Amino acid sequence: MPSTTTQAPPIGEYAIIVDARDNLAVVKRETAPGLEVSLPSGRVIRVAEAVPPGHRFATRAVPAGEFVLQYGQPIGTSLGVREGEYISHANMTDDVPVVRDLPEDLSTPPPDYIPAQERATFNGFRRPDGRVGTRNFVLIVPTSMCASHEAQQISLMAEFLHYRRERYPNVDGVVAIPHNKGCGCQEGSTIDVMLRTLSNYADHPNVGGVVLIDLGCEKTNLARVEQYLLKREKSFDKPVAKIGIQEVGGTQAAIERGLREVERMLPEVNRAGREEVSVSELVMGVKCGGSDGFSGISANPSLGRAADTLVRSGGTVLITEVPEFCGAEHLIARRAKDAETGRAIYRMIDWYKEYASKFGAVLGQNPSPGNVAGGLLNITIKSLGAMAKAGTTRVEGVVEYAETPTERGLHLMQGPGYDQESTPGLVAAGATVVVFTTGRGTTIGNAIAPVVKLASNNAVFERMSRDIDLSAGGVIEGTETIDEVGARLFEHVRRVASGEVQARAEEHKHREFQLWAEQTVSL
Repeated sequence: MPSTTTQAPPIGEYAIIVDARDNLAVVKRETAPGLEVSLPSGRVIRVAEAVPPGHRFATRAVPAGEFVLQYGQPIGTSLGVREGEYISHANMTDDVPVVRDLPEDLSTPPPDYIPAQERATFNGFRRPDGRVGTRNFVLIVPTSMCASHEAQQISLMAEFLHYRRERYPNVDGVVAIPHNKGCGCQEGSTIDVMLRTLSNYADHPNVGGVVLIDLGCEKTNLARVEQYLLKREKSFDKPVAKIGIQEVGGTQAAIERGLREVERMLPEVNRAGREEVSVSELVMGVKCGGSDGFSGISANPSLGRAADTLVRSGGTVLITEVPEFCGAEHLIARRAKDAETGRAIYRMIDWYKEYASKFGAVLGQNPSPGNVAGGLLNITIKSLGAMAKAGTTRVEGVVEYAETPTERGLHLMQGPGYDQESTPGLVAAGATVVVFTTGRGTTIGNAIAPVVKLASNNAVFERMSRDIDLSAGGVIEGTETIDEVGARLFEHVRRVASGEVQARAEEHKHREFQLWAEQTVSL
């Protein structure tokens, strides 16, 4: 029963009502049983039991069969929830409606673009083909797992023996992308995805020079990678060296040859310099990992504001993790520029569902134990919050894993939820900087692109401040708005892109790379 207490503190001190249509509140810090709070209407309710941070209690009774609402959307179906009751799988099923209705005449208007003269700028590396990088690496690319050891040894030894920042101030390092693919991998789209990923890394605007290395007898050999590079509309115009391990005489000979090539290449790569360019030249990948119940309330919508600013400035935003579109796909599909693009979004998700089913997996089982502990009880809650990273502008297109969009604006990329594969996919698709939101903490970086971390809450930011760049926790605590955090994040991304500051992951030399070489279909 509602309490008659008149001195109850406002609900905002303990919990957040995300949308006025919601019938629940998300707890900021663990509540004590019997806590009384007043709603914006003045009505006072009693929270029946302890509710952990990021989890929810009902702000009114939700009879059995009615939808439980967060973000103004159904996140489950009530089994009979009393006012003030802790919402969990004990009183809510995961059943929610997804109505895939797309009008044939769907036509979403373009963004409200910021005038060119008013757009922010950053200092980037303008490449001969016109693209702009945020970093300038020498990259060692093994065409298969059979050359990955040598590639990594070349990069590590080259940084120790030959690379000095004071001597080569315009070079960001010598890095490799060792992986466990190639050699006898399956012909067809699997090998195509792999070759596309590797060649896109070699051709990336954050790369100033490339050493390609193979064993010599694998399917994914130097000749096939070169074929992919030659397919490009724009010429591959950067210093390049090629090494065959069998041809030069084995591991030690290949490493020695690689070190000589890097030493020769460094002065040429160093001749590139930064110049001031519009942020319209920036390509930003958006990711989340180690998410919690606050991610979709603070960090993700704040990143969405920054994404909107970039798109409105003529730039490009890429979002992936298709399993985390599930349950919210109808909302993002309705933001497509036209009906065909909306149908492509549905095809992307349906393909992934079929792919996951081959391994006995269901997309609804995507939330990890850490996600659930942090308040993400099901895929719908997770997806509704995760999609906020994409902001509010229309979807211009859909691309396959590691495929580069042909136009600017917001694009969805096919890919898994696994951070170690989806982040490299975004970079292979052209992202020159990545923003990664987290609620429980993560440390991942990338071999050639800075990865900026944004925490959903101040507690994890303070605990992992040497790994996480910024916090959106002020949104939860009421000291900052989503717009304010979004603007602060956008400015930080601009500075990172300019090389004024490094992302925390760069400081720790996080250079993760792995690729998702799976069968895909045309979208």
